[in-house]
Amino acid sequence: MLRPALLFLAAAALMAGVLLLMGRGLICPCGYINLWAGADVGAEQSSQHLFDWYAPSHLIHGFAFYAGLWLLARRLPLDARFAIALLIEAAWELLENSAIIIERYRTVTVSSDYNGDSVVNSLADLLAMAAGFYLARILPVWLSVTLVIGFELLTAALIRDGLALNVLMLLWPLDAVLEWQQGL
Repeated sequence: MLRPALLFLAAAALMAGVLLLMGRGLICPCGYINLWAGADVGAEQSSQHLFDWYAPSHLIHGFAFYAGLWLLARRLPLDARFAIALLIEAAWELLENSAIIIERYRTVTVSSDYNGDSVVNSLADLLAMAAGFYLARILPVWLSVTLVIGFELLTAALIRDGLALNVLMLLWPLDAVLEWQQGL
C-alpha cells in the first residue's frame, strides 16, 4: 500500500508544481478553503475549493482508467497501471487549466465565468480519480457501471452538467444543450 501512496504523492507534487508555475493560485483568491464549493456552479469560486460538483466526474475518470487499462494493459502490474492513470489525470488537470481550455469553457459551455482550478482543487480531483481507480478494482463491474450512471444522472439533474455533457460541449458544442444547461 506504500507504493501507490508514493506514486500518488509524486504525481501530486509534480502536477502542483507545474500548476504553480503556470500561475494557478494555491487556494481560492478569497483567502480560505472550503471542503465543498457547492454554491452556484458557474460562480467564480466553484473550482477554487477542495471539492465541487465536478468531483464525481473525476471519480468516474478513475473507474474509466481502471477499466481501460485493465483491457489494454492488464499484464502490467497494478502499480504501473495506477501510475499511468495518475499521469493521464495530472495531464488533464494541466490541460484543463491552460489558457486555451479555460477560454474554450468560457465561450462554448455554460461555465462562462470559469477561471480554472486552484491547485488544491486540482489535487482533490487527482485524489478523486485515485479513489475511483481503486474502487473500480474492488467493486463488482455491475456496481461500478451503476455508480457511473448514477453520478452522471445526479449531476445532470442537480447542475445540468457532468462528465459526458462536459466532454460533448468542449468537443462539439450544441446550442440545444447549452440552452438546457442555462435553463432556457
